[in-house]
Amino acid sequence: MRFLIVFIFLLSNSFANEVTDIKNLVINKELKKYTDLTFLDSKNKLINLNDYKGNLIILNFWATWCAPCKEEMPSLDSLQKNKYLDNLKIFPINIGQENLKKASDFFEDLKIRNLDLYFDPPITLAKKFKLRGIPTTILFNKDGLEFARIVGSINFEEKKFVEWLSNFN
Repeated sequence: MRFLIVFIFLLSNSFANEVTDIKNLVINKELKKYTDLTFLDSKNKLINLNDYKGNLIILNFWATWCAPCKEEMPSLDSLQKNKYLDNLKIFPINIGQENLKKASDFFEDLKIRNLDLYFDPPITLAKKFKLRGIPTTILFNKDGLEFARIVGSINFEEKKFVEWLSNFN
């Protein structure tokens, strides 16, 4: 029995260390449920996150003036087309109070081809999620529950991150 307890402890510790060494990744101890998660697409159509249950969801909060956002956006774009994450839906949500042209130019300059533009004009979601800065990325499982966050920038193409994320796909 003692051997079993030690083995489980070692196994859980090795998994925790493996996950926690992914830059800026914070895994929730408990899943978080939210209601009324809505934002706008580039045509001012209201998007409700509940309509995407059954998918692995990433909400990425960014602004055009944010240098780390600019740095990570191309890797986020590549993540959307990753063949191992076919059930993934990424919503890059601009919270910089910027107009469609400025945000579109940002995507164009970075050659973003796999992502669409979304907006949180009254910064409702930023307040609801208690964002402390950007970029911040929030990950939701297929049941629509937040299971992790990335606080700060990350390379979304990093092999260790993609392998970890594919466990939730």
